[in-house]
Amino acid sequence: MMRCLTFVKAINEALVQAMEIDKSVICYGLGVDDPKGIFGTTLGLKEKFGEHRVFDMPTSENAMTGIAIGASLNGIRPVMSHQRLDFFLLAMDQLVNNAAKWHYMFGGQSFVPITIRLIIGRGWGQGPTHSQSLQAWFAHIPGLKVVMPTTPADAKGLLLSSIFDNNPVIYIEHRWLHNLEGDVPDGDFRIPLGKAKKLRNGNDISIVSMSYMTIEALHAVEILEKQGISCDLVDLCSLKPIDLAMVFGSVRKTGRLLALDTGPGTASIAGEVIARVSMECFGNLKQAPQRLAIPDFPTPTSPSLTKVFYKRAEDIVRVVGNMLRKNFQEGILGNLRNCSHDVPGAWFKGPF
Repeated sequence: MMRCLTFVKAINEALVQAMEIDKSVICYGLGVDDPKGIFGTTLGLKEKFGEHRVFDMPTSENAMTGIAIGASLNGIRPVMSHQRLDFFLLAMDQLVNNAAKWHYMFGGQSFVPITIRLIIGRGWGQGPTHSQSLQAWFAHIPGLKVVMPTTPADAKGLLLSSIFDNNPVIYIEHRWLHNLEGDVPDGDFRIPLGKAKKLRNGNDISIVSMSYMTIEALHAVEILEKQGISCDLVDLCSLKPIDLAMVFGSVRKTGRLLALDTGPGTASIAGEVIARVSMECFGNLKQAPQRLAIPDFPTPTSPSLTKVFYKRAEDIVRVVGNMLRKNFQEGILGNLRNCSHDVPGAWFKGPF
């Protein structure tokens, strides 16, 4: 049965169901048991499952990740939650040199089933140390899986699959998606890791996206369709493993590619998509692929700078228009937003 849930409630439901299915699942992190419950995602867990399975942690990310690794080697499935991806950077040693390598170094005899929830965001003055999109960094590390859900159904299905995967999984959720509503199946609903989703079908150009940029892409596709341009829109969902088969199939049909990314362009996931398409589908391309990502600069804090720093539906429309050599009339973009550029909606009350 489908129900309409927010992204936040879908995450909460996945955590509840995982802990009901398997008593070895624990959930901890900064703010997990506080009154706001990490933007509402962990509300009620401590009351339902007790403080021995749901608890806060010291601000010692590297040490607590090491504890998660030790716990996972002894039959526990930890879910670590961090209110910002940026905070987790202190734990890169444990993640890269232990969690990611353990299964390989011990000949596949040991597993490290850790799920690490990292929240990214943008706007509202969050600036260079609270809004980094570093998914490409994590995807570069052998032994890690990386997912970025877009819809509430993705949020639940990918989180349950991550928790019950025997490998360490980086689960990255965008703060601007938290109040997004959508149909979510009840029960033990899982989405396989490594599978992309086709959200729109078209013949003129393939747009490959992820996370919040998929929302901007959906707005752009609607505008482009009114101009007679049909788009294939692929939401990656998983960045590692990545569903290149779906991407290749789309590009072979359209002959054009625009790859979108929430992070900086250099060494990005979008760049990897373009590289692989160029290697495998070169003969199908009608023109050079393009990518749209944020600049290679630290994220600015000032709204006057973030206005042109982040990419939006308007930018997607312009790039597609240039690729197809279409001269759009003034005003086709209309009024896509009824609020400031650096918040997703009136409901957004700040980063914490």
